[in-house]
Amino acid sequence: MLVGDDMGDLVDQSLFATRRDELSERIGRHWFVLPNAMYGSWERRFNSIAEKYAGLDNSPATIALPGGWAWDAAAQRRLRLASWNIEYLITPETHLALRDNCQQEGDRIAGAERALPCTVAKREPRSMDDFAALRKYAARLDADVIALQEVDGAEAAALVFPGYQFCFSGRPNVQKNGFAIRRGLPFVCEPEYLPLSLDDSVRRGVVVTLFPGTGNEMRLMSVHLKSGCPAGLLTQATRNCATLARQVAPLEAWIDEQALAGRRFALLGDFNRRFSLERPPARDAAGRVQALWPEIDDRDPPAADLKDVTAGQRFLACTKRDGFTEYIDTILVGRDLARSIERRGFVRVVFDEEDVGVRQLTDHCPVGAELRLH
Repeated sequence: MLVGDDMGDLVDQSLFATRRDELSERIGRHWFVLPNAMYGSWERRFNSIAEKYAGLDNSPATIALPGGWAWDAAAQRRLRLASWNIEYLITPETHLALRDNCQQEGDRIAGAERALPCTVAKREPRSMDDFAALRKYAARLDADVIALQEVDGAEAAALVFPGYQFCFSGRPNVQKNGFAIRRGLPFVCEPEYLPLSLDDSVRRGVVVTLFPGTGNEMRLMSVHLKSGCPAGLLTQATRNCATLARQVAPLEAWIDEQALAGRRFALLGDFNRRFSLERPPARDAAGRVQALWPEIDDRDPPAADLKDVTAGQRFLACTKRDGFTEYIDTILVGRDLARSIERRGFVRVVFDEEDVGVRQLTDHCPVGAELRLH
């Protein structure tokens, strides 16, 4: 057993950052920290005594979102699903530990690596005010289940969704996807869908079953597909388009598997693709996949017929400075579950202008949809 007043007394912080998933299991079992409010590694974030006092947070600890509540199975007749890419959501400690060994622009960070791009590492870590701002939007979203992308596991997610339960990808890379699930809502974390990761060169699919063994049972997968090919044909001669094209087959295989098994299902996430711009045919004359949406929404088998909850919805930009004009974050709902979508249940949360440029928010904002329960 080791006891100290600073994590640095127990383990080298660079080592901990690279082996976080393995070493975290020792905290509270073999390693114990008694915080020292007078001095320690936390002082490195401040340049003067005035900054230390300014950084004090003497408000009560946040153990749940403002207005948050536990799931009440007897009272709830609706379920709000959402998806949110929170752009490198990591703890400040992890940010500082990984900052000095960042990866230069163009370098590929493997799924088994814990590293930050230098463009991210050179930023200041998110402050407590930044996390408070993100919690504000999480409270405004008020979703029961949120598919998350670019989040470094449950510890980081709890800074924005305190009081929620989590399922996350087990890959070491800080860009994980997963789910935040309202406390008390019944669920099972299923095995990750590895084929989508193309041998862990890109992100895995994270799968949960909600309301297992009941009439409301549904299976969800959180996805974050390869970026860099948002529009145009997938047959373009670029590495990013080629990688995204390779993800189409395992994505469709998962959809077809759920449909053939008679499951109600949905995919939620950052698809990095503007489905509203895609048109048939799905394949070119040589049989190569050239359009993602027509390929996966082929109604074969019939229960694989998909509904895109953003289709037909007016695009709402996250900020006035947002350069996007179409949704790339969405929820795709299989035929049987789509029957439960509320007619006016689409949800979009955008950012307040007074936070833009002041708080470290994200380059995506949430989308969601409400479903009726039995």
